[in-house]
Amino acid sequence: MTASKPSLSYRDAGVDIDAGDALVDRIKPLAKRTMRPEVLGGIGGFGALFELTGKYREPVLVSGTDGVGTKLKLAFQWNRHDTVGQDLVAMSVNDILVQGAEPLFFLDYFACGKLHVDTAAAVVGGIARGCELAGCALIGGETAEMPGMYPDGEYDLAGFAVGAVEKSEIIDGSRIAPGDVVLGLASSGAHSNGYSLIRKIIDLAKPDLDAGFHGRPFRDAVLEPTRIYVKPLLALMRAQPGAVKGLAHITGGGLTENVPRILADGLTARIDAAAWTLPPLFQWLQDAGNVNAQEMYRVFNCGIGMVAIVSAADADAAQAALAAAGETVFRIGRIDTRGPGEAATIVG
Repeated sequence: MTASKPSLSYRDAGVDIDAGDALVDRIKPLAKRTMRPEVLGGIGGFGALFELTGKYREPVLVSGTDGVGTKLKLAFQWNRHDTVGQDLVAMSVNDILVQGAEPLFFLDYFACGKLHVDTAAAVVGGIARGCELAGCALIGGETAEMPGMYPDGEYDLAGFAVGAVEKSEIIDGSRIAPGDVVLGLASSGAHSNGYSLIRKIIDLAKPDLDAGFHGRPFRDAVLEPTRIYVKPLLALMRAQPGAVKGLAHITGGGLTENVPRILADGLTARIDAAAWTLPPLFQWLQDAGNVNAQEMYRVFNCGIGMVAIVSAADADAAQAALAAAGETVFRIGRIDTRGPGEAATIVG
C-alpha cells in the first residue's frame, strides 16, 4: 500500500501569497500620498486609469523607462533600501523632463527570489517619495516573487514614467545656436551611474564606510539618492516660455556623451571645468581610483546632474529663477560652432 502524496502549496514552491498581500496593504497609503486628480480608481486593479484633462490643447505623451543599475549591489551589501526607490523614479522622470514633459504617473516593477515585506516596503517608500518630489502619481506596479531567479536578499527594479507636453512646447534642441549659455544644475551625488566603477574603487581602497565624510557617514554619501529636477525646471519653463532651448540629463556617459545628444551637427558645447568645484565624493573617487579627468567626465556626472541651454539674454533670469527654487546653478560653458575634428562637447 503506497503512502498518500503530500498536498503542495504555492508557499512550498517558494511563493508567499500572504506576504504579497501584506506588501500591498503597506503600499496603499504610500501610493495614496502621490495621487493626482486625474487618477481614476486606486491601487489593485488590472490596469491603472489616468484621465487627460482639458489642461492640454495638443498633448503629446512622453514615456521613459529605466532601472537603478549596480547601485543596488551596495544597497544589498549595506542593507539600505530606503533610497534606491527615489533613484528609480528620478532616472525616468528626469529623462522625460528634458523634452519639456510634466511627469503624470509612474509604475514600478519589483522582482525578487523571496519577498521580504519590510525590504520591499522600504523600496516602495522611496519610490513614493520620488513621485512626490516629481509631482507624479504612483499609479500601479508589479511585485514578482520568483524563487530561484535571484539570491535571497537581492531584487531588481524597473520604473516606467509617462508625461505630457504641449506639441508646440516640445524641447528638442533645434533652437540651440552659437552664443547660447550652458547652465549646470548641481547633482546630489553620483546619482545612479558609474556604480560598477565606484564599487571597484571601494573594493580596492577599502574605506571605513561609517567614518565621517564631510559631515555624514561615507556610505550615506555613496548612496545619496538622485536629485529630481522636475518642479524647478517646469516652473522655469512656465514662467519664461521658450527660454530653455535644450536640456540634458547627465546619466551614463557623463557630460561628454549626454550633452551632444541635444546638439545639432556643427555645434559644440565648450564646458569649463573650473566653473564649479568637483564635489568631495568625486574627488575621493578620482584619487582613490587614480581615474584620469576625461574618464571622470565620461563616466560620472562630476557634480552636474542636469544641463540647461539658454540664450545669453535669458541666462541671468533663468539662473536666478532656478536658484530661487532651491537649485545650485553654475554657468559652465557656451555653445560654439564646431571646428574640424572637434568633439560635440569639450570639457576642460
